[in-house]
Parts: sequence; structure tokens; C-alpha cells
Amino acid sequence: MAKRKAKKRTKQKLPIEHWSHSSLMAYLRNPLAWYKRYVEKIYDTPSSPATVIGRAGHKALEHFYSGASKETATRLGLEYLRNVADFEINFGKLASKRAKSARRAQMERDYLQAIGFYLARAPKHKVVGIEARAAASVEGFLLPLKAVADLVVESRTEPGAVDIVDHKFVDSFSKAGKHKTLFLMQALFNYHTVRENFGRPVRKFIVYECKKSKNKDGGAQLRRYELDFEDLTEEFEVFRRLVNDATEDLALRTRFLPNPTDMFDGEDSFALYRLRLLEE
Repeated sequence: MAKRKAKKRTKQKLPIEHWSHSSLMAYLRNPLAWYKRYVEKIYDTPSSPATVIGRAGHKALEHFYSGASKETATRLGLEYLRNVADFEINFGKLASKRAKSARRAQMERDYLQAIGFYLARAPKHKVVGIEARAAASVEGFLLPLKAVADLVVESRTEPGAVDIVDHKFVDSFSKAGKHKTLFLMQALFNYHTVRENFGRPVRKFIVYECKKSKNKDGGAQLRRYELDFEDLTEEFEVFRRLVNDATEDLALRTRFLPNPTDMFDGEDSFALYRLRLLEE
């Protein structure tokens, strides 16, 4: 009975027009924090220093793969980092101006080291799309999908096909490697949007993890993981089921509850709930 009601409501107006990887993960993790960001469009939650460094790295690589020199790309990424205001960064317990200034200086050093590691032996690709933002209405899904691909490149495995490349600047390499669930979810969002908007077969999702701190053993600072979509038949079905189940859950939901254990938004979401700030 509940499932029939959900399907009926999914044909009516939902509070969102599409799912993205970040939106779906936020909804599964913390419904109230999700509602604040993706429905109310309130973006006042500060980002962690690591997130800001990662965005600066992405900005640098966007310029590098667009044809800028390594030096120019590095400088533009650094400019992006420096233009992020203090109130946009979560400094934790650091309160004084001096302490925040010291933390920002460390962020710049971490960024310069990380992007230096990547560009020292930058992977070469024949690029056909950079920061490719796309949405797709896919058969079998109750809502459209939306994703951003760092790079769309010519596939070296299948002539005529493309691969999707994603960059991550990390403190440590992922223990699960290419089997990490978050990689899989991001890959499948990108697969559908890139296939529809580029009109070409999509073969692989390639993740480059760049470790920000120098390895003491002198090992490589960059790791490459590949997910071949031809090997993911079961995963495609699980992905479709999860996205549609989330849509049906949203259609039936009348209250958005906080998750106080959420390490990112737990405190904020509980405060919103306690003060009834997002209630109609």
C-alpha cells in the first residue's frame, strides 16, 4: 500500500528535480541537513580545510587540462584557495586571528605540495570534456540524474568510447581501492549523464587519488583505480533500485529528521531540529 502511494506521489511535485551523487549521499546520511541544502538552498555550512584544498586542486587541474602551463595552473588554484573567506572554512577550535592565519598558511603548503606531486607526472589524456556538468532523464529512474565529470577523455580500451576521470586529494589512500562504494556510486551517476550528453559509449571510470603528504617510504603519491562498466552489470541494477527507493522514500516522507552522529552536519542538523528552524 505504501509503495503504491509513493509511486503516485512521485508523479506529482517532489521537493527536488533530480538526484546527484552528493545529494543522494546527503539524503541517506542526514535527511534534515539534506533538506536544508538541497530544498531550502541554504549553503551556510563551512567547508573543512581538506575540502577547500581539494577544490583548489580541482581548479588547478581544470586549467591544466584546458591548456595552461603547470605554473599557471598552480597559481590559479592558489588564488582560488586564498579567495575563500575565513567564514567559509571550519577551523574547528581555532578562534584567534593568528591561529586561523597559521592554519591557512598550512593549507597553502598542503595544496602546493599536493598539486606539485600530481603535476610532476601528470597523467596524459586526450580530453573531450572538462568539468562536464550534465543532467539526464534515464529510462527506469523516477527522477533525472545529474553529475559533474572532472574530465571526459578518449578511451584507450575501446575505440570510439570515452572514459570518465575523477581526481581526489586525500590524506591517505582508500583501503578498499576501486571497490570503494562511494567510487561506484559516483561512477554510475557519471556514466548515465555522460553517455546521454556526449552521445558515445562510456567504458571506464578512472579515479586518481593524490596523497597530500609525502610518503616516508618514497612510494608513489598518485594511485589510479579503474572501474570497467562492462563488469558492473549487477551494480547497475542495485544503483537503479537504490535511487528509486530513495525517491519513493522522499515521496512518502512528511518529516525530515536530524542525524546527530553525522560527523559533518550532525550538530547543525540537530540544532535546526531543536529550534524548529526549517518547519513550515
